[in-house]
Amino acid sequence: MRWISVWRRNFLGWRKLLAAAGLTNLADPLIMLFGLGYGLGALMPAVEGMSYISFFAAGQLCTATMYTASFESLFSAFSRMHVQKTWDAILYAPLAIDDIVAGEIIWAASKAWLTGSTILGVVLVFGLAASPLVLLAIPTAFLVGLAFSAVGLVMTVLAKNWDFFSFYMTLVMTPMMMISGVFFPAEQLPEPLVSVAKALPLYHGVVLVRPLMAGHLPADALLHIAVLLGYAAAGTLLAIRFARKRFSE
Repeated sequence: MRWISVWRRNFLGWRKLLAAAGLTNLADPLIMLFGLGYGLGALMPAVEGMSYISFFAAGQLCTATMYTASFESLFSAFSRMHVQKTWDAILYAPLAIDDIVAGEIIWAASKAWLTGSTILGVVLVFGLAASPLVLLAIPTAFLVGLAFSAVGLVMTVLAKNWDFFSFYMTLVMTPMMMISGVFFPAEQLPEPLVSVAKALPLYHGVVLVRPLMAGHLPADALLHIAVLLGYAAAGTLLAIRFARKRFSE
């Protein structure tokens, strides 16, 4: 449990910038939610038995969680690792690189969970959810954050400079958002793209949250949870392996 010290160190640093950090993490997803949700919702009928803004809210909750987890595990973690040399300093304490990796991943997932929970609060205030079952989206947001935090940290420990992240953001995250059912049902895509979407973590987060928004439990919930946990576990193991190699050179 030594990773808790790393988590706490990041939390205390973030707490000093809480207002700015909160505004940055929430402004874009909320603007998207109400801009596209109400704008497109006025032009189309219900989607999958729910209003478009409610349909889109589920996708936006997962997307905002994904981006918060990714930005923290990519840019912020890279700054601590490469620019500020915080990781090097921590290694002088009785902690190993494994503890740092675990602390960074769980910290990024915690921030992502906070973003997802806040968006869920907005959803509840505006009456966009049909049932208290939507509260199950809170642990789901943490699972989504954990999956993307672990994958993001793999990119971080492999990166040599900031430009490395533009490839991941442009070639992986943006296409993933487009095909994972955030804006429209993923099943409307050509079958090859549907198969690709089903292999990606964002898709599984969306299909867990959207039924909860409509007031019923998701089908195959255990499968979707297992996929998210699989990404988190595989990403954590790879991040530890690559971090050990990088810091032993």
